[in-house]
Amino acid sequence: MVGMVGGFCAGLLFSAGWRTDTTRPALAQATRAGALSVADVAERTVASVVNISATRKAVSRSPAFADPFFREFFRHFGPGMPSPRREQSLGSGVIVSSDGLVVTNNHVIKNAARIRVTVAGKQEYVAKVVGKDPKSDLAVLRLKGAKNLKAINFGNSDKLRLGDVVVAIGNPFGVGQTVTMGIVSAKGRANVGIVDYEDFIQTDAAINPGNSGGALINMSGELIGINTAILSRTGGYQGIGFAIPSNMVKPIMGSLLKRGRVIRGWLGVSIQQVNRDLVRALGLPTAEGVLISDVDPTGPARRAGLKRGDLVVKINGQPVSSVGRLRNLVASAGASAKIQVEFFRRGKKLRSTVRLAELPPKLGSNAAPRTGKLGLAVAELNAQGIRQKYNIPLRLKYGVVVVQLDPSGAAAGAGLREGDVILEANRAKLGSVRRFSEILRNANRKYLFLVYRQGATLYVIVQN
Repeated sequence: MVGMVGGFCAGLLFSAGWRTDTTRPALAQATRAGALSVADVAERTVASVVNISATRKAVSRSPAFADPFFREFFRHFGPGMPSPRREQSLGSGVIVSSDGLVVTNNHVIKNAARIRVTVAGKQEYVAKVVGKDPKSDLAVLRLKGAKNLKAINFGNSDKLRLGDVVVAIGNPFGVGQTVTMGIVSAKGRANVGIVDYEDFIQTDAAINPGNSGGALINMSGELIGINTAILSRTGGYQGIGFAIPSNMVKPIMGSLLKRGRVIRGWLGVSIQQVNRDLVRALGLPTAEGVLISDVDPTGPARRAGLKRGDLVVKINGQPVSSVGRLRNLVASAGASAKIQVEFFRRGKKLRSTVRLAELPPKLGSNAAPRTGKLGLAVAELNAQGIRQKYNIPLRLKYGVVVVQLDPSGAAAGAGLREGDVILEANRAKLGSVRRFSEILRNANRKYLFLVYRQGATLYVIVQN
């Protein structure tokens, strides 16, 4: 079972089955003609990687408060409810303009009341959030009063090859700037389950807690990724790290700077991965591609003539090998963009030009809007990728899934966890997110939830 431990300093994934070769190539083999040495790369770029300290409000809790019974007991007879306190996290960021623009991970600065950034281990700045995009885990900061900083140049992450040497720079464990070296182990990792939009570079360069938001750099001294997460059994580095590629970072950063938000393209289809059973059952000519399982009657795909059962194999000439790859290509193209879709229909290869629309807010995530009074967001049980991400068995036919929690909210305080399936609310079965929202609106301040968690069910009382 793969799960994510969300930290303020780094995203951590745990797995029992993934492996990678962490053998370090000799430095003489690592450099090609025209490339720099590792020492040259570090010398040129380390000053462009900053330390980020984010302070946020949190609530101090005894483990007893996670149990609804003891929570009610302490409310009436105990020493009082948990009191607010402040938490501080450390992360990294990358200077991308001399006047103080910094790119980092969204989870590094999430819910921060105050952000301070230290440049080159000396000068400290107060930072303002220009924009953030939780769906890709990116954020852009501006350092107040900064000028003449050393900015890093963007490289072309599409040109990376497996085995290319890369350097990771960050601030692991808050000990100061560190440099590690590794290789590109894989590209296009789109089904990791960290965020909604993934196209990760996988590397064996050591990325530890605190490296989140730091730089992944090629041997020409260019930024080709933002370090984001590691795959680990222990929480420490075990040879598998993930970075958001620079060619994904640049358009998202540009949209955040221009509009304060990311405007993604929308094709208007439901899609699924192809397997051998589907190939046989539908008579598909190949297993390479993504199957359209439904078409929105008002969406761009319908207007362009795409139909259910079409097998999409290329977008703008680029092969589509997975659901994540298709979503990324469409989203990054942006609203109003024209894309060329190559697909099979009944064994015949066809092409269509589609003018994309803007991704509707309600489709931008599997989560419903966060409810202010309870501090949680939920998703449809059968929303794309939800069952796989949270290991929910097919025998569960109804319910909504908790996909986000405010640590200081009533739901988290009552003991709800991300991945819980809420089967009933106030004795009513939940068939949809809409039904869940209706019950919350019409009920009093106290809610009785029947929750499925890891093979068992339990009742949880949430009181606002």
